[in-house]
Amino acid sequence: MFLMFGKTTLYFSFFLFTFCSFFSFGQVDYLVGHDIQKGEELFKANCTSCHKLGDEKKARLIGPGLNVEIFEEYTQEWLIEWIRNSSALIETGDEQAIAIFEEYNQSVMTAFPTLSDDDVRDILAYIENPPVEEVAVVEVVENKDVKSENISTQTLLILVLALVSVFGFLTFLKNSLKKASNIEETIFQGLKKWVSSNIAIVLIVVHLGVLVVIVIGWQSLSKIGISQNYKPAQPIEFSHKLHAGEQGIDCNYCHSSARKSKHSGIPSANVCMNCHANIVEGPVHGTKEIAKIYKAVGYDVDSRSYIEGYEQQPIKWVRIHNLPNHAYFNHSQHVVAGNIECQECHGAIEEMDVVYQKEKLTMGWCINCHRDSKIDLDNPYYHEYDDWVEKHKKADLTVEDIGGLECGKCHY
Repeated sequence: MFLMFGKTTLYFSFFLFTFCSFFSFGQVDYLVGHDIQKGEELFKANCTSCHKLGDEKKARLIGPGLNVEIFEEYTQEWLIEWIRNSSALIETGDEQAIAIFEEYNQSVMTAFPTLSDDDVRDILAYIENPPVEEVAVVEVVENKDVKSENISTQTLLILVLALVSVFGFLTFLKNSLKKASNIEETIFQGLKKWVSSNIAIVLIVVHLGVLVVIVIGWQSLSKIGISQNYKPAQPIEFSHKLHAGEQGIDCNYCHSSARKSKHSGIPSANVCMNCHANIVEGPVHGTKEIAKIYKAVGYDVDSRSYIEGYEQQPIKWVRIHNLPNHAYFNHSQHVVAGNIECQECHGAIEEMDVVYQKEKLTMGWCINCHRDSKIDLDNPYYHEYDDWVEKHKKADLTVEDIGGLECGKCHY
């Protein structure tokens, strides 16, 4: 009897654990019900001058980056007091408040006495549930689609596990009741009998398991060779947002070979020096990052001259957009003949502090572009093919019509 009770307890515990895991799947949000949209407005109005959303160190502006980890370190009540008046909290001798005060060189955080408790909770709810676009794309391949796919896969796995646990628990419970009623039947006999009488349920479970395996396999295979959102750290923190966006520098000034070569090219440090021979300090990093350019070319900023006999050190930029060796892509063909803007393939570069791979750059992505892109017949490039254009006699010619889907055009 003791053995039977032990097995029953074991099965029941496993069953309970599985369902608790299923229904508690995801983060516990004790700020549910608060206005995240209002919290976003309050955060942007009061907090963004010193804080960013994200990792405490990577997203540091003046104060630390803010993310869900603050709820593990501090209570909600403590956060409300700290945000409303950090100085008053420090004066009370609160150890956590004093530790933060010392860590940030005794910098005093702005007090917000006009914020109510609900206002602060709305801000905390926004920090706990940040919008996708404000979460940095930083992680190498932190793909929004991949994330949703993974959640779906995990849900399927938990569902299968729950069904198996229910089946095991009910089967054992049935056998235990039979034994208590002096009905002799082994668990295997009972299982065989149950399967025979519940063949429909068994088929559903089997098909569900096969579906899970197929989904996981497809997701794994479909990610091979795709580096969407790839965002490596570069040797110099060069901001395209500053140069191409705020300063309005044309992409082709630095990547001049994009108009006449297969490759867009990486600008040499001499191109950087066209401006930075005189601009010695940046608005974000000061002289730190620009000094790396001077070190590469051997430039003495004090005398404003190059060091004689200096052995230059090439800047080892990390390539971001990289097609397979068997795929042919010509920048000049797209930029000159196609009049394609850089942003169509690379995204809004002028808005990126750190460049990342915006698109998938898969074969299907290129083919869809060739099918949809119309040819600008006013482009002088196509006047050489007037007889050929006349041959098609179509109002709107696409790249597909001029052989854009031929295998040999991209795979030679």
